Amino acid sequence: MNGDDYGRLIYLGLLLVAVGSWVFVQNRQGIGKTLQQLAIWAFIFLGVIAGYGLWDDIRTTVSPQQSVLQDEGRVDVPRSRDGHYYLTLEVNDVPVQFLVDTGASAVVLNAADARRVGIDLDDLAYLGRARTANGEVRTARTRVDSMSLGGITDRNVSVAVNEGQMDQSLLGMDYLQRWSSIEIREGAMVLTR
Repeated sequence: MNGDDYGRLIYLGLLLVAVGSWVFVQNRQGIGKTLQQLAIWAFIFLGVIAGYGLWDDIRTTVSPQQSVLQDEGRVDVPRSRDGHYYLTLEVNDVPVQFLVDTGASAVVLNAADARRVGIDLDDLAYLGRARTANGEVRTARTRVDSMSLGGITDRNVSVAVNEGQMDQSLLGMDYLQRWSSIEIREGAMVLTR
């Protein structure tokens, strides 16, 4: 724990003493009732602390993440609550979350992800065109040194950088066809090499 954590702990302790003192003074006549209420508040306080401490475990259970079975060369991708499949790949050793899009022919990076993986957007020539649900956008073809998923690394991978507004990078068929099998079963997409 650092100094901020100690400060927060002291503050919470003082707040608990202040509230507890007020409750005790207000209910001097019914000490049994006061102790009962104090016990209830203590359980509520412990419940909040437990919920805060377990939040990462709860979030993982509610929103399952991709799992990689390296010995089998398989990646299981759970369907998200919005019905889509998302994969996190290491692009030039930088984690990038992709929306799996079997309708896209290319791997398409949005401008923010392209910058994060080391692509200089000023050096790109936006000569390509892509038709999207939001209309036609200009794209620039380039290559990334590596794309890794589950211990499987592909080198010198062709990608497109989207010039338009795009919230999520897309993982299209240029990458997906590198896998020997793509199937959807029991609410998950299974990629096998």
